[in-house]
Amino acid sequence: MTTFQQARSFLLQHRTDYAAAVAGFRWPDPVPFNWALDWFDAELASNADSRNRPALWIVDGTTGREEKPTFAHLSKRSNQVANFLRAKGLKRGDHLLLLLGNVVPLWEVMLAAIKLGLVTIPATTLLTPEELRDRLDRGRAKAVVAAPDQVAKFAGLGGDDLVRIVVDDAQDGWLNYDGTALQPDVFTPDGPTQADDPMLLYFTSGTTAKPKLVRHSQRSYPVGALSTMFWLGLQPGDVHLNISSPGWAKHAWSCLFAPWNAGATVFVVNQPRFDAKSLLTTIGRCGVTTLCAPPTVWRMFIQEKLSDYQVALREVCGAGEPLNPEVIDQVKAAWGVTIRDGYGQTETTAMVGNSPGQTVKIGSMGRPLPGYVVKITDADGQPAKEGEITLALGAARPAGLMQGYQGEGGKLAGADGEVYRSGDVAFADEDGYLTFVGRTDDVFKSSDYRISPFELESVLLEHDLVAEAAVVPSPDPIKLAIPKAYVLLTGGAERSRDTALSIFKHMQGRLAPFKRIRKLEIVSELPKTISGKIRRVHLRRIEHEHDQTDSLRGLEFSEEDFPELKAAPAKDG
Repeated sequence: MTTFQQARSFLLQHRTDYAAAVAGFRWPDPVPFNWALDWFDAELASNADSRNRPALWIVDGTTGREEKPTFAHLSKRSNQVANFLRAKGLKRGDHLLLLLGNVVPLWEVMLAAIKLGLVTIPATTLLTPEELRDRLDRGRAKAVVAAPDQVAKFAGLGGDDLVRIVVDDAQDGWLNYDGTALQPDVFTPDGPTQADDPMLLYFTSGTTAKPKLVRHSQRSYPVGALSTMFWLGLQPGDVHLNISSPGWAKHAWSCLFAPWNAGATVFVVNQPRFDAKSLLTTIGRCGVTTLCAPPTVWRMFIQEKLSDYQVALREVCGAGEPLNPEVIDQVKAAWGVTIRDGYGQTETTAMVGNSPGQTVKIGSMGRPLPGYVVKITDADGQPAKEGEITLALGAARPAGLMQGYQGEGGKLAGADGEVYRSGDVAFADEDGYLTFVGRTDDVFKSSDYRISPFELESVLLEHDLVAEAAVVPSPDPIKLAIPKAYVLLTGGAERSRDTALSIFKHMQGRLAPFKRIRKLEIVSELPKTISGKIRRVHLRRIEHEHDQTDSLRGLEFSEEDFPELKAAPAKDG
């Protein structure tokens, strides 16, 4: 039994015993290891109890058509794809841009690239031609595998030596992916895969400046995802649905490495437009056992009558941004399961979470997961109750941490030295539970009080008419800044003075005066990254520049617009 198998078995054995899992878990040794060959092929695709089990289950949300390739089938198909890519001149260390939706070839190419030793650059199909140019140039891509609707974006992009492969279509200048089926279904690697060989390049969401290149190794995401498997509570034979799009790290977390580390089936529902009713029906009909979804999806779910949907869900999780208490309460009331929040970054696997069987403190994202030594530090690097989430490196370096941010010439930075600084702020209680406060650049001061946007947003979301909210500082000549909320209403709610007054009253009764929202803007859209996170930096810019021309502007109200609020005067120093 390899050290990877031993570590996996240990976490499965102690899946509901947090203390034992943290105390006894050790990351597998950084020895030569190719996850696709030495785990997926050698175990999942070979053992009698798993080889004929569906590795993937893809449902077309419009037609109902289903695809269910087994572990054995994907093993052979990925061998053919690896042989095809090799025949086109690609070799270990070359970079491949992957531009597909949730279709079977996405997983075939990911596995093939790992086997061949390529460095995959997953990208969303929403990228513009200019963004693709950046991926090709800074990512130094030598090949691209793309969906047919992406081909036109490449006109004028990339040199003549770029290997272009299109799936399910024939295009001039592009190789047809169908040619992979003509290759042998046995693959022989050109040598051992080292633990620190590069495997993935992720471009960050770009919420502030130009996206950074996050580089992961053949060890960091496949082996590091053992912590993600533990947090999600996955077991062999589970049917696991993770609602995310290819091109960002959570897709690799929970649509590839974590479920297949456990031997679970990856379940996908493709919908042209998100439909909560249809998805909930499919989750029940297909017997999905574990579900992870971002807060936006959970908020849309609870607008339905959840108790009407009969589900087989055992584990439910939230990720992307912290969940708000009222969402957790409604899901528990309907289904009897508690949404367990977790935390990680593109730069890491899951590093903090509420694991199965443990006490969940509502509002907390949990405790450090097995293998992660997490510290909360102040600006000087000293231990603090509230401060930046940092990871101890050196001998305590977690397997799931990136190799670093890749700069010019392949030079790495950001994950060396004594600690890794996450850029996220959290509060640690006496039991070691961490509560997310915000990004270091999101937290702001008002009259010398520190304001956490997330705390205020959580209260806003308790209002029946608020679907989503983002709080940012609005410049103020006396207090430096005051909290302002950009609010997106639920379907059917009227953007009006009465609605704004109702929200102000709601906040007035629930927040200390120094924290209260002083301005409110009801909008029809919030700016978001490709991965679905609200771009507060965009809203901060609007406020700082007093930009009234931005297309996102809506109806703005101030507390001073409502004399009826003055019955409760604010004393905020």
